[in-house]
Amino acid sequence: MRRVTYFRRAAAGVAVGAGCVGSGMLGAVLLNGDIDSRAHAAVAADASVPAVAPEKAREGIASANDLSQAFRFAAGKALASVVAIETTVAPQEMTRGEGGQGQQIPFDDFQRRFGGNPFQGTPFEKYFNENGGQGNGGPGMRRFEARPQSGEGLGSGVVIDAAGVILTNNHVVRNAEKVTVRLGDGREFVADEVFTDPKTDLAVVKISGATGLVAAELGDSEALEVGDWVLALGQPFGLEQTVTAGIVSAKHRGIGINARENFIQTDAAINPGNSGGPLVTLDGRVIGINTAIHSRSGGNEGIGFAVPVDMAKWVSKQLVEEGKVRRSYLGVGIQEVTPELAARLGVQEDDGVVVAEIFEGAPAAKAGLRRGDVILSFDGKNVNDGRSLQLAVEQVEPDARSVVTIVRDGKRQDVSVAPAEQPADYGMASQPTRGASAPTNEVQAEEWGLTLADVDSDTAASLGLADAPAIVISNVDPNGRAVEAGLRPGMAIVQVDRQDVVDAEAAVAMLKQADPKQGALLLVKTGQGSRYVVVK
Repeated sequence: MRRVTYFRRAAAGVAVGAGCVGSGMLGAVLLNGDIDSRAHAAVAADASVPAVAPEKAREGIASANDLSQAFRFAAGKALASVVAIETTVAPQEMTRGEGGQGQQIPFDDFQRRFGGNPFQGTPFEKYFNENGGQGNGGPGMRRFEARPQSGEGLGSGVVIDAAGVILTNNHVVRNAEKVTVRLGDGREFVADEVFTDPKTDLAVVKISGATGLVAAELGDSEALEVGDWVLALGQPFGLEQTVTAGIVSAKHRGIGINARENFIQTDAAINPGNSGGPLVTLDGRVIGINTAIHSRSGGNEGIGFAVPVDMAKWVSKQLVEEGKVRRSYLGVGIQEVTPELAARLGVQEDDGVVVAEIFEGAPAAKAGLRRGDVILSFDGKNVNDGRSLQLAVEQVEPDARSVVTIVRDGKRQDVSVAPAEQPADYGMASQPTRGASAPTNEVQAEEWGLTLADVDSDTAASLGLADAPAIVISNVDPNGRAVEAGLRPGMAIVQVDRQDVVDAEAAVAMLKQADPKQGALLLVKTGQGSRYVVVK
C-alpha cells in the first residue's frame, strides 16, 4: 500500500479516500459535485489501486443516489402506518418456557452465556438490562418479545385500516391484560379488542377515537422474488420508527416455530421490538410481518423471517369479521415423494405428495381419495410439499367444491372434493394407553430383517393403533434391510405392496413374494400417523 498525495480541497470540495488509499477505494476528490481528474490520474498511477474512469464513477454514484432516494420514498410512505405496541402481562403468565415451543432466553441469560452486556456504555444499556426476549423453535431460533420483569412488553404493528385496525404478531399481545398503541406522533390509545391466530402468530388490534390514521398499502408477497430489496420497520430495542434495509434471501421457509409457516427470509436487520412491524418493498407496500430471527447471540445475524402478507390478508380479514380464523381440511395424512417412492408410484421425484392415510368420515374419504394416491395440485395450485397442500386447502371456503389432480396406479386423474371446516381438535395426536399384553404369534421375515406379530385390540390401542390392523413389528435385525429403511419395533404394518394385510403370517408371505431388488413398499403406522416406506 502506498501513500497518495493529499490534494488541496476547493471551497466546495470533499476529500474522499485522501491519505492512505487501499485497493477498491475511490481515491478521488469530488469538487462541486464532480470528480477531480487530477485525483483520478494520481490514483491511476498507483498500480495497487484499479483505475476508475470518471464517467464510470459518476454512473455508480448516480445509481447509489437513486437507490437512496428509493429507500427514502419507501420509508417515508410506510412509517406513517407503523405503531408501537406496549402490553401489560399478568405476572403468572410470564414463564421461562413453553412446552414444545422452545426456550425463552431473556437478555440476562444472554449476558451470562455470551460474556456480558454488548450494549454496555451505549444508550441501549438500560433497555438491555430491563428487557427480555423469547426464543421459539429449534436451536438459534428467536421470536422476540421485549418483556421486562415488570410485566410490560414492547413490539410493533402496522395500521391496515384507517378506522383503527392494526396488524401485529400474536406473541406481541399474547396473554396481555392491557394493550396500548402508540402512534408516530406520540398519541396513545388503549385497545378495545384483540383477536389472535396462534397458528400463524398473527393478531389484530382494534382502537377507537384515533383520527388521521394512515392505512398501509398491502402488496403481493407471491410476486416477490429472491434478491429484491426490502425494508424492515419497527421499534428495535425500543427505538421507535427505525428502518433497516436488506434483500429477500429466500421464500416459502418453514422453520418450526408456528403451526402454519410460509416465511419470507430476509437479511434486513430485525431485533427485539421489531416483531409485528412491516417488511416493505421499495414502493412502500407491505409484503410481510416481521416475526422471528435465527440467532446464536440473541441479536440480528442477518437471518430474519416475516409472515407473507398474502397469508396476513387472509388471516386478518377473518379476525376482523369473525374474531377467529376458519380453516378447511381434507382429512388425509401425507408424506413427501422420495426417489424410492417415486419409482414405485409412477411419478417424478419431488412431484406432489403421497396420501398415506385417509381419516374415516373426512372429506377426502367421501370424495373417494385412497392411500397411495399422489396429489399433484389442489384447486389449480401446484403441490410441492405438505405445507403447500395444507395452506391451499385451509384457505378455500368450507364446503366449496375444488378439483384435486392425482396420480393413481400410474394414471393421472381429477377428483372433486368439498373440504369441510376443521374441527377444533383436528390434528391432535391421540396418546397411547398403557398396561397391554405382549405381542403373540411371532413370525420372522428373515430376508427383510423383520419379526412380525399379531396383537389383540387392547395391545394395538396401547400403541396408539386402535384403527389399524393388529400386525406389529416386534423385532428388527440391527444389521438388516428394515432398520436401514427406518423401521422400528412397535410400528404396525398396514399394507405390503399396496395390498392390505390381515395377520402376521399373511404379511410374511406377501414379503416373500416381493422383489428385494425393487424393494417392498410398506405402509406403516404409529401413534403419530401413517407413512410409506420402501425396504430394499
